[in-house]
Amino acid sequence: MFTSTKLEKKLTACLLFFLLISTARATEYIISPAPGDEFGASINGEEVIILEDTVEPYWHFLLWLAAMQILSVIDILLYILLYPAKLIFAILGFRMVDYSNTVGVLKRKNIYVFIKENPGTCVSEIANNMGLNRGTLRYHLAVLEAENLVESHNDHGRVRYFQNSSTFDEKEKLVISALQNEIARKIICNILDEECNTNRDLALSTGISKSTVTWHMKQLKELDLITENKMGNSTTYSINPIYREEIEKAYMEFF
Repeated sequence: MFTSTKLEKKLTACLLFFLLISTARATEYIISPAPGDEFGASINGEEVIILEDTVEPYWHFLLWLAAMQILSVIDILLYILLYPAKLIFAILGFRMVDYSNTVGVLKRKNIYVFIKENPGTCVSEIANNMGLNRGTLRYHLAVLEAENLVESHNDHGRVRYFQNSSTFDEKEKLVISALQNEIARKIICNILDEECNTNRDLALSTGISKSTVTWHMKQLKELDLITENKMGNSTTYSINPIYREEIEKAYMEFF
């Protein structure tokens, strides 16, 4: 850690000073300048002017050493007080938490609950219902996916989200995603109830144009949810038997 690294450096410096001083006293070295290099002596006959000749008192070094010791003690106290605090609080039954992280966890929990209650929902629906910024929402969705709490499903370029843990199989995700579209849901329900099964009848019963019905029927046929039956010049539609049970179940449970 940063504090312990600084402490280690200071202790190392102090230890070196003690070693150097004790070695000098034990051997009683006498250090003198080399001939011609004496302080204040002329080398080539030039005039030498001594501006200041000061001997640094030994107590200055002692003062510096004391300051280093005090700083080291402060570092140790900070280390003792700050880092084990979490352990002390944990023993007492408290927990130190990051507020911003707590808010993020709470948001993700709410997003997860919304997806669980509204399978096949998309970013715009979640953002509008929960009042979230879409950029922030996408971040939280990515975290939920990374934690394997939710999974995404591509529905003709639109990403829809489902609860994970194998809650839905691929057939169920396909059906629920299709039913999330209001117009497609109206078309499927009308065909399912056998009220109408032609483009003209579907347009009249749903109140949408024939061209819009045709476009959605094309999408539903590509998903294999609807089968097309041609009889002469007329074309009728029916629910694909493979998906009929999933459609009825999903409609009753979620719509």
